[in-house]
Amino acid sequence: MTAPSLLSPALRNYPWGSRTAIPVLLGQQPDGEPQAELWFGAHRAAPSLLPDRPGHPDLAAAIAADPAQELGEASLAAHGPELPFLLKLLAAERALSVQVHPTRKQAQDGHDREEAAGVPLNAPHRTFKDRNHKPELLCALEPFEALCGFREPACTAELLDALAVPELCRWSAVLRSRPAHEALSHTLRAALYASERLMRTVAAALHRLTASPGPWNNTAAAYTAVAEDFPGDPGLLAALLLNHVRLDAGEALYLGAGVPHAYLRGTGVEIMANSDNVLRCGLTDKHVNPVLLADIVDCTPMRPAIMRPTPTGLTGETQFCSPAQEFVFSRLETGTEAVSVTDPGPQVLLCLAGHVRLTPGPTLSRGAAAFVPAGSPCEVTGAGAVLYRARVPMGTAS
Repeated sequence: MTAPSLLSPALRNYPWGSRTAIPVLLGQQPDGEPQAELWFGAHRAAPSLLPDRPGHPDLAAAIAADPAQELGEASLAAHGPELPFLLKLLAAERALSVQVHPTRKQAQDGHDREEAAGVPLNAPHRTFKDRNHKPELLCALEPFEALCGFREPACTAELLDALAVPELCRWSAVLRSRPAHEALSHTLRAALYASERLMRTVAAALHRLTASPGPWNNTAAAYTAVAEDFPGDPGLLAALLLNHVRLDAGEALYLGAGVPHAYLRGTGVEIMANSDNVLRCGLTDKHVNPVLLADIVDCTPMRPAIMRPTPTGLTGETQFCSPAQEFVFSRLETGTEAVSVTDPGPQVLLCLAGHVRLTPGPTLSRGAAAFVPAGSPCEVTGAGAVLYRARVPMGTAS
């Protein structure tokens, strides 16, 4: 049986990334470049390395060589010969794109359609990179701002009225008079095809609203920052339809298929199904397909549920409960006494405070991670240290 192995993450440099957060967390000197994400997993676009194993394979290659050994029979039966989740450390200095993710059926149909049409995987207009859906959960490591889900239409109409932009009066009327799904679908479509002149007018109005006392000034401040990040981008108007959410450290958001969202500022740990399927509504220079987006986005108003972890029964561990079939995500405060984290499925353990000794296996310092193969015996110790633990729910069909 293979022992736990050090897992070397893949660094992703995206323009929205923080120039300081990840280097500081890792104890490194910032190099001035935006460092957006560290990927701990086996996604084919950027699999993590296993530097302690012979030949230094990446995790995807190790799993392909012996999926039963690495994943275990239960995970293999439920999810096939791949690690079903991807764990990330994310640091946003400016807004990410407003985006949605497809259901599994939509992803399968879309992927097969693009494959049949001969659209290359690396083509700028390629949407479905794989056949999987992408439920995701983000846990804040510091105060974190995001946009998540459509606000109640009548409430958004109040925001538009507060902006006092005459061209938005028709939007407010639609939001107040039509059924919620129809009103939001109509207004989103209008936002995506709006003129640059209207976008700049709205940006100026948001700046004025930010400076004015009242119920909307904090939300307007978040949108003003978005407008400054992406001048003239239609995603700003789409963003106005979404709830503004603030997370404290230790709180989390879960995002299912079709829910529009955008992360704005902050550092967090994110876990998702092992997929890269994204449809963007704006705040990006990448491909936006409004027609396809209309088929994927869920225009149901929602109030985002801020998640807080609950104890699991394992000493020091709390868990964020979600409906995802691909992952279980928890936080473990370790102590001087060893705690067993042996599990029948594969795990990724990410240390974000102190030093954690894995027995057997490596010692993890802040920012370091390990891959624990299915069934591999593993105990953890480390006074005052913190581990984030990603594993596969057992007994759940895909």
